[in-house]
Amino acid sequence: MKHAYICQLILEIMIPSLQYQKPGQFEETRYEKIHNVIFEDRNTASKEVAREIADIIQTNDKLHKKTVLGLATGSSPIKVYEELVRMHQKEGLSFKNVISFNLDEYYGLQPDDINSYHYFMNEYLFKHIDILPENVHIPDGNLPLDKVKDSCINYEQLIRDAGGLDFQLLGIGRSGHIGFNEPGSHKNSRTRLITLNHITRVDAAPTFKGINKVPRKAVTMGIASIMQSKRIVLLAWGEKKAEIVRETVEGNISSDVPATYLQSHPNTSFVLDKDAAGKLTRIDTPWLVRDVQWHNQMVKKAVVWLSQKLNKSILKLTDQDYNENSLAELIAEQGNSYDLNIDIFNALQHTITGWPGGKPNADDTNRPERAVPAKKRVIVFSPHPDDDVISMGGTLDRLISQGHDVHVVYQTSGSNAVSDDDTLKFLNVYQYLFPKQKEINDLIDFIQHKDQTKKDIEDLKKVKAFIRRSEATAAVKFLGLDKQKVHFLDLPFYDKGPVLKRTIGKDDIDKLKHIIEEINPHQIFAAGDLADPHGTHRITFDLLKLVMKQNLKAFKDIRVWLYRGAWDEFEVYDIDMAVPMSPMQLQKKRHAIFYHQTQKDNVMFKGDDEREFWERVEERNMALAKRYNDLGFADYEAIEAFKKLEVN
Repeated sequence: MKHAYICQLILEIMIPSLQYQKPGQFEETRYEKIHNVIFEDRNTASKEVAREIADIIQTNDKLHKKTVLGLATGSSPIKVYEELVRMHQKEGLSFKNVISFNLDEYYGLQPDDINSYHYFMNEYLFKHIDILPENVHIPDGNLPLDKVKDSCINYEQLIRDAGGLDFQLLGIGRSGHIGFNEPGSHKNSRTRLITLNHITRVDAAPTFKGINKVPRKAVTMGIASIMQSKRIVLLAWGEKKAEIVRETVEGNISSDVPATYLQSHPNTSFVLDKDAAGKLTRIDTPWLVRDVQWHNQMVKKAVVWLSQKLNKSILKLTDQDYNENSLAELIAEQGNSYDLNIDIFNALQHTITGWPGGKPNADDTNRPERAVPAKKRVIVFSPHPDDDVISMGGTLDRLISQGHDVHVVYQTSGSNAVSDDDTLKFLNVYQYLFPKQKEINDLIDFIQHKDQTKKDIEDLKKVKAFIRRSEATAAVKFLGLDKQKVHFLDLPFYDKGPVLKRTIGKDDIDKLKHIIEEINPHQIFAAGDLADPHGTHRITFDLLKLVMKQNLKAFKDIRVWLYRGAWDEFEVYDIDMAVPMSPMQLQKKRHAIFYHQTQKDNVMFKGDDEREFWERVEERNMALAKRYNDLGFADYEAIEAFKKLEVN
């Protein structure tokens, strides 16, 4: 989408909101109360936003005016900042006439703390451009409590003295916060000290290496401060943001979701990637707002949606059910509900199999996996050293017991997820056995006097990695896998500093490509869960796609199956293979997960679910089985789900 077209759309949304109610006008977006533009990916979107910012700066430069920017932190704006840096270094974009005001800062962190927003902004933007230091403003989170209020009042005055914000860049938290304006924030709020919502602290936990290390308070611009900006652009990427984006764009204005206040701003746009836009009505259930092209996947989605909405099994749906729920066009095209129901029921039935490696000597016309060869070489990629048993432990057990040549490949060391307390337990045992071992004594001393704002030393990371290796090997051995079939790649991206700075390098590509060539698999199982709070799953997913793209010929005979982790599940209509588990198999999976002791009780990166991994994954597997049962299928104890990744 071209920049000029975005500007045209911006002008369109400045029509009074009553215009949305006129018959036939804006039909597709009639549920939406905030203008939004959807891009295929965040990189393209970020470049367009950076170009808009650059245009504002250059226009004001010609008028001999300062440009006042409101800036955000977090993962969402990083690509925007990278593009602005590129434009400065390669195209001569100058920031000498720019005044910046950041939205927020954690309270209690020194500016040079690697988790502070002062550090973030310098790392990603300020130290790479020619902005004048005196024009940079970030809320002061390092003042005594009795000084904070006056500092906040002064911050507001500085914005007014600068002439107000020309452009405000925002992200959105899963609680609906903008800046650190948490649920309950008033529309008239100004810059102030606030207490962080639990979900906000959970989302920050990977950066701080544990929720207990995330500050409980922050200083933030208020809602009224943000709303006085002349132009607001909010960025949202990924499936994790889809639900809150829908609630913000289509819901009512409420302090429970502070981002909904943006509905009353006259010049706001949400810039989304397709995943973040996935829950909007026009994307998720387009038949409610427009005519659709009824391809097979859309038909399947609509029928499953209707069955779930009416709480009726698929084979019980009637013509009247379709007609009364905006699906009359579908029935008219398909002929009648009886034939349509049977077609979709059979399509879903064919996804269910107890033979994830293919059933030998069977007609595989309607089976998810090929019958030949009967014994397949299989790679199970696991981003962390426990994702294999957590996400597909039952299927892994099936593949091993059915005689396939299974290899489990752990892509990262997982050392970042081992707490210092757990590490001390292991070191103390070793110290008891070998009291004079200097290296062990030095490591214990390091942990006990550790500066939490600094990185682990290499020897400590090696110990933590060894702990994860031992747990992972024991878990798959319990399932019957020989340790010779266990591989540890230790992909380099994992140790490239903070989570937000991790990028794929040539060494990562070469290592993944080499293990695939060495094993030469018929099947690959890999993580397709992009909602994990580490970011590791997304990177390994992008890495696999990159290797596939570079080696299309080699992958033409490999079937790639994606699984999801402990945070999310595929929708039934998106599932290509569903592997049922009996109560005994589910229990066996649980025991395999228990071998990961450091990830059991005091997990550093749980996400927003306080339950242990085995609890949440059992609930998820059992809930999926119930969804199949509610649609009219057999009553299984639990189901693990997979989606086929097309090689093209």
